[in-house]
Amino acid sequence: MARILVADDELSMREFLKILLENEGHETRLAANGAEAMAMLGREPFDLMISDIRMPDMDGLRLLEQARHDHQHLPIVLITAYASPEDAVLAMKNGAYDYITKPFKVQEIKNIIHSALVHNPPAAPQREAVAPVAGLIGESAEMVKIYDLIARVAPTQANVLIHGESGTGKELVARAIHRLSPMADHEFVPITCSAIPESLFESEVFGHVKGAFTGANSGKIGLFELANQGTAFLDEIGELSPLIQTKLLRVLQERECKRVGATDTVKINVRVISATNRNLEEEVMAGRFREDLFYRLAVVPLRIPPLRERKGDIPLLAEHFLKKYSDLFGKEVRTISSYAMEVLMEYDFPGNVRELENIIERGVALANSTIILPESLALAAHRKGKTAPEVAAGQVHSPTLITEEGILAAGLEQSLEDIERRMITLALRHTNHSKTRAAALLKMSFRSLRYKIKKYQLDA
Repeated sequence: MARILVADDELSMREFLKILLENEGHETRLAANGAEAMAMLGREPFDLMISDIRMPDMDGLRLLEQARHDHQHLPIVLITAYASPEDAVLAMKNGAYDYITKPFKVQEIKNIIHSALVHNPPAAPQREAVAPVAGLIGESAEMVKIYDLIARVAPTQANVLIHGESGTGKELVARAIHRLSPMADHEFVPITCSAIPESLFESEVFGHVKGAFTGANSGKIGLFELANQGTAFLDEIGELSPLIQTKLLRVLQERECKRVGATDTVKINVRVISATNRNLEEEVMAGRFREDLFYRLAVVPLRIPPLRERKGDIPLLAEHFLKKYSDLFGKEVRTISSYAMEVLMEYDFPGNVRELENIIERGVALANSTIILPESLALAAHRKGKTAPEVAAGQVHSPTLITEEGILAAGLEQSLEDIERRMITLALRHTNHSKTRAAALLKMSFRSLRYKIKKYQLDA
């Protein structure tokens, strides 16, 4: 998508170009004259300008001259109803990218716009380089918001509460905040609250002195002391018992902790990042989580969306895991077939990114060629009426075919297309992707099969 400025004194031409450009996926701004166009160029960035030559006050040639002076890298296309060789020569001499006369064919101007943008591609949006630092992957709008929030909260010492389903990458986000913070040179200490029995929590997290209890043959520094001047990451914070919640609240309030069996306290300066897959506000209302502790922990709340809410990131994540495990296993599996990717895109991923990684790892391990096919994938049965083997084998193209209601909802044409796609896929697989043999098996001409393969974008 590009941002394009259209300058023309004719309202009908402005509206025509706006419709044409927006149908091509571009963002369009309109100016009724040269002066208005220059003012808009001064206020916001553009990737291309299209201008009429004959306009009152400031014509297109003057606009071209001023715009090129202030915006040297902006490609400019000029349009005129009065074909003049002199204007064309002057326009190109002054730096216009191209020149087109009215009336023009729609495809003609589309080609010029495409060529201008290929030679002068739109600049990528600038943002804090959070993802490479943190190992986070994703370009969806949801992930961009998270990158922005990480960049804003990291330089502070505010406590952060990360909420997200299991497998969404809560610890990765916590590590990103730590690495971009002033505490980055000190320890990041992960503490899984549900993994520590209540009877041992104080000893593990706050430490103990020698002889504090049976078996305490030596003193032990607690995890909070270990995280001093750094970050303590409290994962599954919603699993803490009421007693431990009270003890943790005191540590956060007083900024000091006492080892089990000790008489004195130890001053600590620890940033706390917590994570949970529970709704802690509901837990507070139900009386299962202390309200005062909640507000201590959730100075900045941050929600990580599940993978099903950012499906546009699935191809990027899948390719990342494909390279990771191909290198790890020493295999030359470098591609995910379009049909296998289609299966992944239709899946809801109840286990989120962690499940996707597991699926790709297994797919690489089972692959016996350089490409991952649907049968190498093993997805959980997640929709009523669809079984895991069917999904893994790519035998179900669309959930609308699972039930009679679905078939009726899809309509006859769509349902027949899905069946046709499935039969062609099975024939190709059965004939080891020989189009000639598959065509004979399906009792259709080779040319028809080739057309169908292209139509459905099947791997063959």
